[in-house]
Amino acid sequence: MPQDGTAGSTRQFKVVGTRPPRPDGIDKVTGKARFGADMYVPGMLWGLVLRSPHAHARIKKIDAGRALALDGVKAVLTSADLPDHSNGDAGLRDALENVMARRKALYDGHPVAAVAATTQAIARQALKLITVDYEVLPHVTDVEAAMAPDAPILHDHIFTEGVEPKPKAPSNVAYRHQFGHGDVEKGFKAADVVIERTFRTEATHQGYIEPHACLGDLRADGSADIWCCTQGHYMVRTMCASLLGLDISRLRVTASEIGGGFGGKTVVFLEPLALALSRKAGRPVKMVMSREDVFRATGPTASSAMRVKIGISKDGRLTAGDAELKFQGGAFPGSLVDMGAMAAFACYALENVRVVGYDVVCNRPKLAPYRAPSAPIAAYAVESLIDEAAQRIGMDPLELRLKNAAREGTKSSYGPTYNRIGLMDTIEAARRHPHYKATLLQNQGRGVASGFWFNFGGNTSTSLSINADGTVAVAYGNPDIGGSRASMCMMVAEELGVPYESVRTIIADTASLGHNDVTDGSRVTFSAGIGVINSARNAIKVLCARAAAIWGIAPDAVTWENGAARPAGPNAGKFKPLSLKEIATQFSSTGGPIAGHFEYNADGAGVSFGTHICDVEVDPDTGAVKVLRYTVVQDAGKAVHPSYVEGQMQGGAVQGIGWALNEEYWYGEDGRLQNPSFLDYRVPVASDVPMIDAVIVEVPNPGHPYGVRGVGETPIVPPLAAVANAIAAAAGVRLTHVPMSPPRVLQAIVASTKGKNHSAAAE
Repeated sequence: MPQDGTAGSTRQFKVVGTRPPRPDGIDKVTGKARFGADMYVPGMLWGLVLRSPHAHARIKKIDAGRALALDGVKAVLTSADLPDHSNGDAGLRDALENVMARRKALYDGHPVAAVAATTQAIARQALKLITVDYEVLPHVTDVEAAMAPDAPILHDHIFTEGVEPKPKAPSNVAYRHQFGHGDVEKGFKAADVVIERTFRTEATHQGYIEPHACLGDLRADGSADIWCCTQGHYMVRTMCASLLGLDISRLRVTASEIGGGFGGKTVVFLEPLALALSRKAGRPVKMVMSREDVFRATGPTASSAMRVKIGISKDGRLTAGDAELKFQGGAFPGSLVDMGAMAAFACYALENVRVVGYDVVCNRPKLAPYRAPSAPIAAYAVESLIDEAAQRIGMDPLELRLKNAAREGTKSSYGPTYNRIGLMDTIEAARRHPHYKATLLQNQGRGVASGFWFNFGGNTSTSLSINADGTVAVAYGNPDIGGSRASMCMMVAEELGVPYESVRTIIADTASLGHNDVTDGSRVTFSAGIGVINSARNAIKVLCARAAAIWGIAPDAVTWENGAARPAGPNAGKFKPLSLKEIATQFSSTGGPIAGHFEYNADGAGVSFGTHICDVEVDPDTGAVKVLRYTVVQDAGKAVHPSYVEGQMQGGAVQGIGWALNEEYWYGEDGRLQNPSFLDYRVPVASDVPMIDAVIVEVPNPGHPYGVRGVGETPIVPPLAAVANAIAAAAGVRLTHVPMSPPRVLQAIVASTKGKNHSAAAE
């Protein structure tokens, strides 16, 4: 199978690289697109969830008698109605216990029961009639407190993995990860300057507009349908079948349009409950989360405590990097600290590097991925120190990064040796950009940061059929989150040599196409792109064979160029080229329908790098930070649809700015979330950010036929550090706690002023 990304860099594209209209645009702006809560079927019931008001409590008894007696209530569900995976697969056990608490409620908002009723009002009334006898237990919501010897233990079955010898007592530390190579102590001894700091970050939510919603129908014969908003309907099928003991082939999942996900819709929350309620009630059940439910019970990021240390020589050469990352991922293992550990020093060519990460459980909702999960947290700490190191030795911060940048042939901090990469190209482009040379005024500062994401490939199935009128239908199996419909159409049009307008895509349900992995990790344009390109190439083989049959020559004597079959070799010029449409109209007489299919476990995704520039203004009297200007430079490999790529870059930057300045989960002393709404959880609005300037760099990925690299994850990685570095330049203080909200900034300014006054008085 051809995967010549290098050739993709010199190929003259006709469709790829242009900016055609999005195929789903009209439906979305006119309100015709159907999202998760837009599905209705006759006779359906409404399902709602009863959630724990306690951060940690033993469930002694649940009495649903009064709720069941309420007219209109058709089913009440508890863990007793679900399979018990306690002694089975740990992943299934944790997933099901997150969907419905068994024995203990482990966080504020943890589901403990669910009801299905004929109306939402009756369902809400029924929840109030369910009584739960709790034994409230001590809780812990801070990562370092959870690691303390006297911390309340969430799970008796967690014994820290990744350490020798295996601990004899249970712990809240689920796993210890370590990456690196060389001798860090030797590296620090060789340094002229050594900098070490501790950092903290608070948990943030993906902040998608559309709450989770689904409709499930599990029938008496064991067949079932689910309609849901998700980033991966094949994942939903697999998880629901595994959790509920269903036959996977009898469960069909259809993905709705999705109003944002950013990683937060890569897990199941409502879907197994809707199916279980449907089975019990004998009718379809629809469930839609409230915004409060989304915040209290669906996956935010980790919160963290980190220690980072770097060594550097006077001439700007990094001699060593060392980091300890402590991430809590909620009530179940899986903080994704390993991904943060991989990303921490991934931008740099280091001979001596070590990163240790601890996966910790706390009485919080289970983490879900958020756009380059964990990488922004680790990059915040490391890139802050890189900036400080540049100041210490009097070197331009981009020059320092360029001097130490990873490049082709560099052994990464997490193990593999890099193939062709574009980090240096992004740094050079940032250094040349007018933004980097622009004048700053008083109380204004400029920060830069680089970031990395490794990108995914994964399992992909695609199918393509040629219609009799010469149009093309493409089926792939990933919900369109970042413009994949347009990208798939463009790549098929490019390969077949037909107009973009002649190609239409559908997102197939799980019964109509082979397995496709979740839309995450910046994998779809890369992996599904390989799928549709090769589906088109397989269709071209059929088209050439049909043309050969029409001409009465051998199939290998036909080539495909510019959307038409052409005779080659001795037959060149003997026959008039046949267009795709001309061949398609004769399909019945030449062998039947014309199609192309492709199934693949994609590798060679190609890592991605970006460099950001941020200007801020800090009000020294209030600590308020205003972002004045922001530029994103990123290697896309090959931008299939540049507008979509720029949108991804801009969107990631805005989310990173929100994370850097405002967004955080607040937990009270009682372990309950204090800000479960967009009124109190502050995301950026249009007035908070400038227009983000996006600069696309194209260093082709050799693992893709057109050189494509995923772009969706990387742009959220540098902003936390870029904003922090800009604040340090503007205010003269370095913030080590994210978000850098006005009270924290003001506190740092006041402390710095007091320290300077004290030093002056002492002199």
